[in-house]
Parts: sequence; structure tokens; C-alpha cells
Amino acid sequence: MSGWKPGDRREATDAMIRVDQAGEYGAIRIYAGQLAVLGDRHPASRAIHHMAAQEELHRAFFDRMIVERGVRPTLFQPLWKVAGFALGAATAALGPDAAMACTAAVETEIDKHYAQQLVDLGDSDPELTEAIADFQAEELEHRDHALAAGAENAFGYPILSGVIRLGCKVAIAAAKRI
Repeated sequence: MSGWKPGDRREATDAMIRVDQAGEYGAIRIYAGQLAVLGDRHPASRAIHHMAAQEELHRAFFDRMIVERGVRPTLFQPLWKVAGFALGAATAALGPDAAMACTAAVETEIDKHYAQQLVDLGDSDPELTEAIADFQAEELEHRDHALAAGAENAFGYPILSGVIRLGCKVAIAAAKRI
């Protein structure tokens, strides 16, 4: 895709790659925070490890895209490292239902985000489109698992979910540009 010219979709595609890489990194940090609090022996830990491993594969794809396409990563990466871990640890400290509420909220926003990207891409970038569609399916599995595992039982679920979803929207908007 190195033959792009002014007026093509490069800027929009670069922003997609930048924000998606940042988001996958943030998800990994959220799961790291959850595991730090819950530990490996908690019943939820196996599922969290599985979801984190999938997020690592997603991030590796976007890391490769950043290098191959010369996309500038977000400058917020150090913030995502701390904020993601803190969010994961804080929700896990509230209990496993709150940890799952966090996952459900994040994955709900990521589903919407990826769905819009697929519309925006159309058939202009088959490699990126295919990856996003695959990753979106896995993110929906994460959301569905979190809901089945008791996310909605978390104390203050509507407020907790709403705050986390708003945070995701803000992070997405910021990472697109900065």
C-alpha cells in the first residue's frame, strides 16, 4: 500500500491503525491490572488470560502495520500503560463482577468502533478490513463472556459501565489525533 497519493485514504487509515494499536495495548494493560489483583488462582483468571492472549495477537498485528506503513503511534502510550493497568486493578478490586463489567463496557465500545471502521474502509484495504473483522468477532466473544460471567451483577453496573464506555470514547478520539 506504499503507492498512496494525496487525496487517498492514507490519513484515515493511519488514524485507524494508530488508535487500534493503542486500544489493543490498553486492553492488555487492563487485563494485566485485573490479574494483578485477582491472581492466577481466581476462577476468572483463566478467561482473562485467554482474552489477554487474543489482545496480544491483535496488538502484534497493529504493531506490524505501524512499522510496515510508517504510521506514527499515539503519544499517549505511556498514559495507556498506567491508566489501563489502574482501570483493570481498580475494577478487579471491586470484585470479579466489576472486572467483568469493565470488560463488557470496553468491548461494547470496541465493537461499535470496529463496526464503524469496517464501514469506513469498505473494500479499500482488504488486509486491514479482514483483520478488523476477525478482531471484532473476538472482542464480541470477550463481551459476551463478561456478561455471562456476571458483569451486570456488579454494584452500580449502569454507572460503572457508562463511565468506562465514556472513557473509551475519549481515548479513541485522542489516539486518532495525538
